[in-house]
Amino acid sequence: MENAFEVLRERGFVQQVTDEDAVREMFGTGPVTAYIGFDATASSLHVGNLFVLMTLVHLEHLGHKPIVVLGGGTTMVGDPSGKTEMRKMLERGDIDVNINSFRTQVGRFLDIEGGKTQVVDNAEWLLDLKYVEFLRDIGRHFSVNRMLAAEAYKQRLERGLSFIEFNYQLLQAYDFLQLCQRYKCTLQMGGDDQWGNIVAGIDLCRRVAQTQVHGLTFPLLLNAAGQKMGKTVSGAVWLDAKRFGPYDYYQYWVNMHDDDVERMLGYFTFLPMEEVRTVSTLQGADLNAAKSVLAYEATVFVHGEAAANEAHSAAQAAFGSRALPEQVLPSSKIPRGGSADAAQIPTTNLSLAALDEGVLLTELLTNTALASSKNEARRLIRQNAIKLNDRKPEDEKYRVTIADFVDGRLTLRAGKKKVHRVVLE
Repeated sequence: MENAFEVLRERGFVQQVTDEDAVREMFGTGPVTAYIGFDATASSLHVGNLFVLMTLVHLEHLGHKPIVVLGGGTTMVGDPSGKTEMRKMLERGDIDVNINSFRTQVGRFLDIEGGKTQVVDNAEWLLDLKYVEFLRDIGRHFSVNRMLAAEAYKQRLERGLSFIEFNYQLLQAYDFLQLCQRYKCTLQMGGDDQWGNIVAGIDLCRRVAQTQVHGLTFPLLLNAAGQKMGKTVSGAVWLDAKRFGPYDYYQYWVNMHDDDVERMLGYFTFLPMEEVRTVSTLQGADLNAAKSVLAYEATVFVHGEAAANEAHSAAQAAFGSRALPEQVLPSSKIPRGGSADAAQIPTTNLSLAALDEGVLLTELLTNTALASSKNEARRLIRQNAIKLNDRKPEDEKYRVTIADFVDGRLTLRAGKKKVHRVVLE
């Protein structure tokens, strides 16, 4: 059996680790119980959450025991790490709805029903805490000077840090203590902005439970330009198909920057790393084929094989059908032929009556999410980046009329990578 630490490191997940040799040895001597926490701040997980979830999937596949901690308690406080201002406070009922949604989504990626992965809600031990007792028994182990030296708090002190947020580190550390005592959990993992919170939990487990536990962080999910990934013009890349459809999900990955493809294949697919490493040598059509494989494999994992096949076929129809070389990432089951199905292209229906006076092109571009705003729509038109079927309008005030439709259909393109179809009702 492969050592899980080496698997995570090879795929690029390891940023910092408290004791590399000890963690490697721990994974080599038997099943390890490891956890990652997720605060329920939205009704769906997104690509950033999936990035860290992938590590638990690898651990589960290798016979270890992942725990997913859903933050029914900590969500009520809000983690200041990586935030420039205080997070919006959610009502308990909204948090419960989000928790249930997260639990369902996590169950798509990890084996909860079979018992290989455990999902717990930290509201179970946090919401009934007695404040004075908590301060006396837990708070006394924390140095305010050390907390203020943490990067997360230093950044926020300049803009303002609320007292409730200041308590977050204590609560996350207490989570680790509870998991250590209840489930013999010995490893906490998370994004690199969680390093201070993780170290605080390790120290608390040592002081209170006299147990040595460990921490491991992942690099922040940034693109080649250093920007945070997981955003599009229409918002976050959600894992919920109702909020971000399989075709859009596929397009998000197929439009990845050339310099990010190899890294994302390591993170978001299970293709062998000896194949993934060959991507650095690819150029032109072969590199585009690797992007298609990335998009296909990532979509299969989140939305299933049928949805991935439909999205791939729609992309072939929208941007030109082409066969994919067999030698590019050969372990992938992506259809290699040039099949295409235009029926899967994202489509908006438009009533004939709406065209009586014409529809502003800028409005149509924003309504179909080809532009994030009317200002961006006007800029795209000025740059000749918009096509109506095969024609490029030059007037920012252009109105789309019935004359722009062919057989009741209009294909809108923004640049080389975005396409949307408008159909008359």
